[in-house]
Amino acid sequence: MDLVIDTSAIIAVVANEPEKSALIKHTIGMTLCAPASVPWEIGNAFSAMIRRKRITLGQAQSAIVAFRQIPIRFIEVDIRQALTYSERLGVYAYDAYFIEVAKQQQCPLLSLDRGLLHAAREAGVEVMEVII
Repeated sequence: MDLVIDTSAIIAVVANEPEKSALIKHTIGMTLCAPASVPWEIGNAFSAMIRRKRITLGQAQSAIVAFRQIPIRFIEVDIRQALTYSERLGVYAYDAYFIEVAKQQQCPLLSLDRGLLHAAREAGVEVMEVII
């Protein structure tokens, strides 16, 4: 079964955050997919963490190595459709990309971002939420 995984969930896994074990349990046996923009989002998130002194450059680079080992199928997004979701749901385009992929692939979305999960539900997407 396909499962769309968002940036927040990926970062939680590769940065060894408390949700890591629960996220891994949810993804066992799943084929992970995500918008093709995810690698850039991951890079942006880690650059923000470096700027805020939450992690070092070395830690970020190690996390990127771990990220690249996760088998994720990256999917091109229909940006016009994503912008329609963005306008209708009041979310940024980056969040709408995940909703568009979930709709396109007809599969659930796994995220730690409550705002994204709410918008996805509004769009009729099945969501998977990790609560620890």
